[in-house]
Amino acid sequence: MDNQRKLGIWVLTALVVGNMVGSGIFMLPRSLAEAASPIGVMLAWLLTGAGVLMTALVFGDLAIRKPDLGGGPQIYAKELFPKGSNLSILSGFMSSWGYWVGNFAGNVAIITTFTSYLSTFFPVLTSSKTVLEIGSFALKLGNLLTFLVCTALLWGMHIIILRGVEDAGKLNFVATAAKVLGFFLFIVIALFAFDKAVIGPLDAPRYDGNGQAIGLLGQINNAALSTLWAFVGVESAMVFASRARKQADVKRATIAGLLIALAIYIGISFLVMGVLPQRELIQSEKPLVDAIIAIVGPAGGYVLAGLGLISLLGSTLGWILLSAEVPYQAAKQGLFLPMFLKENKKNVPSFSLTLSNALAQLFIFSTISHSMAAAFDFVIYIATLAYLIPYLIASVFQLKLTLTGETYMEARERMVDGIIAALATVYSIWVVIAGTADIKTFLLGVVLLASGLIFYPQVKKAAQQAKEKQKLSA
Repeated sequence: MDNQRKLGIWVLTALVVGNMVGSGIFMLPRSLAEAASPIGVMLAWLLTGAGVLMTALVFGDLAIRKPDLGGGPQIYAKELFPKGSNLSILSGFMSSWGYWVGNFAGNVAIITTFTSYLSTFFPVLTSSKTVLEIGSFALKLGNLLTFLVCTALLWGMHIIILRGVEDAGKLNFVATAAKVLGFFLFIVIALFAFDKAVIGPLDAPRYDGNGQAIGLLGQINNAALSTLWAFVGVESAMVFASRARKQADVKRATIAGLLIALAIYIGISFLVMGVLPQRELIQSEKPLVDAIIAIVGPAGGYVLAGLGLISLLGSTLGWILLSAEVPYQAAKQGLFLPMFLKENKKNVPSFSLTLSNALAQLFIFSTISHSMAAAFDFVIYIATLAYLIPYLIASVFQLKLTLTGETYMEARERMVDGIIAALATVYSIWVVIAGTADIKTFLLGVVLLASGLIFYPQVKKAAQQAKEKQKLSA
């Protein structure tokens, strides 16, 4: 691939920021205000931020030390076992499978959220007028229009990506730049409207369901759980490592993207507390919108809704790109079905993109079907483990490299990376435990990972054939 057609540091950074800062930021101030005092929220951000920074350093270092293993942190699962063994292929396939399913299902959540913001400008999207009745099924006009908008957005992005990953990445950069500028403008405006009297005591108490006061450590843990999902997407540059102009850019983009996102998260979550009183903030269904209306009036609500649309457009494009890239890169490593290797003339993984979006389209039917909605919610629920396990996989693999000394020449560098990997591993273990707090979520997550076993014989056969070809060409 022509080096000029590969992804530069700015595009990679935009993928990280765009995929991390999506729709969740609009509700975070409320959930954080409910979970902890202002000081508890700040400490939670610093704690999780430090943990994710360790993970980001691991991602960046692995991209440089193992450039042949592109495609995302889940790919490293195969490196934890003897090369070419059944366990190596199986672990790599299962982690890639679960991550892929979680991704294309999660894309639907982003797309449907886009239509909810669009309804601010087009209220007809929430119309309850019945347009079709078949037995007990009644199709509402709002649901039908939502389905059509979601479908148009999904396949519109599909067409854009088919024209080239690099061009789609540049478009994502534009959307992300607009998003970042918009959020920083919000922060500046909120900074001038910030009122210490509104935020109250920094260590204001929080209470549990039984009316018992929650200690500071308990508050930090509760708030950290709320911030957990804000960092999903930090691995985005790593997924596209094989398309990067320089492997060092992957590390720089991951760290820069994380710091930009963290600045936005901390600024918004803290400043909103100084604009809306706590009781009002906790009860708000649209905290950012309510905050901007309180500052500049009703027109601000429309501006923020527009910012939400731009934010979600960028996130949709970024995550659809990632959903297609994950199984494609896994297939290149012999860890996925060979058919996912098919590309078009623009080097876009066309089969992977089409199948991912076709499956996402099935879930878009959840907007008009209650049974499909239940199925969609179920998949999102059980995909929790598939999203979080790759962080642990990458951290453990980096720890393995530092312990064996593979790729290392200097003892000091090896020791520093070993400390970072150990801290990232501890954080990743906490992430998995916290993200799958109940045994049901964990077990269903395992079932999702195992559901791909039906395709494993084909993956294993393809891996064996690739191994035989390598022997013949050697």
